[in-house]
Amino acid sequence: MTVVSVDQTARRSGSGPTLPGAQTVRPDSYDLLATSVVMLDTQGRVVRVNAAAESLFDISSRMMIGQSFHRMFSNGHVIEALLREAIGGEYEQKRIDLQLERPAREPLALWTMASRLDAGTAALLLEFREQDKRWRVDREERLIDSAQANRELVRNLAHEIKNPLGGIRGAAQLLQSELDSADLREYTEVIIKEADRLQDLVDRLLAPHRKARLLAELNIHEVCEHVRSLLLAEYPRGLRVVRDYDVSIPSLTGDREQLVQVLLNLVRNAAQALHGRGRIELRTRIARQVVIAKQRWKLALELHVIDDGPGIPEDIRERIFFPLVSGREGGTGLGLTLAQTFIQQHGGLIECDSRPGRTDFCILLPLR
Repeated sequence: MTVVSVDQTARRSGSGPTLPGAQTVRPDSYDLLATSVVMLDTQGRVVRVNAAAESLFDISSRMMIGQSFHRMFSNGHVIEALLREAIGGEYEQKRIDLQLERPAREPLALWTMASRLDAGTAALLLEFREQDKRWRVDREERLIDSAQANRELVRNLAHEIKNPLGGIRGAAQLLQSELDSADLREYTEVIIKEADRLQDLVDRLLAPHRKARLLAELNIHEVCEHVRSLLLAEYPRGLRVVRDYDVSIPSLTGDREQLVQVLLNLVRNAAQALHGRGRIELRTRIARQVVIAKQRWKLALELHVIDDGPGIPEDIRERIFFPLVSGREGGTGLGLTLAQTFIQQHGGLIECDSRPGRTDFCILLPLR
């Protein structure tokens, strides 16, 4: 069922809508709320919408105000029913669960508080909260904690490997210089080459901790375009890279080289999963009132890399950011680990949502 009534209370008040945790909210305070707020008039038209609602429904207030809210959804009759009941005085405040369905979009599972308004042009106040918000916060905390533990483990392990590795390579070189037989020198060549390969792996594991970041103001779309051109040079046929940019996004402070490397890792992974034939989308959006690592940011950048490939294998889906975990034969399993490390050094996070036919890596970066 689309609408499930959880509770219904009848509370009379002449002071306007009552939101959880606050008796009165001044009109200029709605944009400070992390929850999404939409006000409707008696005809169901939007008269007010806050910044969180713009982000939730991915549409600007300028486009929403004056429009019939229920027409945004293919099952908008549930909104009409709430409005009709409010105007009829059937409730003062009602808490419900809604699943709002939008054409060509993912359905939104929402915890909703509907409040009847008695004064002014507004007749109904709707407050929305995503039902998976708590789950997402818990997952983010687990991801950050595990990433930190993995970084420490990898760094310590890399240092432990590096010292004896140098000794093995040096001993092999000395032994090679003493050997007269070309056949025996082939064996020492194998030892030296394998030692060099392991040295390269160790260097990549230690890379995020060695080089100082070079911070500067940059345009994320310039980074996207640079990476797009590199990818299309590698895959000139069969791969389509679609751009969906929000050009209003302000400049951000970051290390351009690291961000290019992060995005390049993600798009290359997508291209390899598609075997060079398919669709990759680069999408940028503004997110408002975002919490990252228990810190709230007024604005954040969402950079999505979306592909229509087979998806990440289910058995490694929860471990893709761990070191040496790869779903591709011959992969080192370091690309996503390094990408997550670089983004976390910028105060952000990479999240992944994957299923057959759609994989979405979302880079979340605070805009200071």
